[in-house]
Amino acid sequence: MSESTAKHREIARARGPVNLAIVTVSDTRTPETDTNYHYLKPEIEALGHRVVGYRIIKDEPEQVAQALEEMVQAGAQIILFNGGTGIAPRDTTYDVLARKIEKPMPGFGELFRMLSYSEVGAAAMLSRATAGTYRKKVVISTPGSPNAVKVAWEKLIKPELEHLAWEVAR
Repeated sequence: MSESTAKHREIARARGPVNLAIVTVSDTRTPETDTNYHYLKPEIEALGHRVVGYRIIKDEPEQVAQALEEMVQAGAQIILFNGGTGIAPRDTTYDVLARKIEKPMPGFGELFRMLSYSEVGAAAMLSRATAGTYRKKVVISTPGSPNAVKVAWEKLIKPELEHLAWEVAR
């Protein structure tokens, strides 16, 4: 790690807990069966951070846009969407978020697909995982499979969580 990255992480960590929101995009999951929420919430809290918003929504463009606005209003610094990132006609999460994102972070999707390739092979190209900023918040969107959420969290989001929240707010 470079000296400047280490310094940024140190400064960011000193700012205290990060507020996160989780949005699960699914036509079938319920609060009881939302394995992604049940995985992410304790992971976030174990780091001393807070979940300030949670929703399960259908993959309907209006619901995706409304959930994004609600999580911004709830005070989330980082908003984690899971689900709706494929290429099926019903998958619209990416399309809505891509129109809203003000500063794309193409490296997130690129790295996620690279990591996914080692797990699922060429099917990784079907993912439209994405990230970027919206109204000084970080928005991250991953596929809804529990393995995809775990890979994104452990390999990409968790190591840079405080740094992401600090950078977007400076």
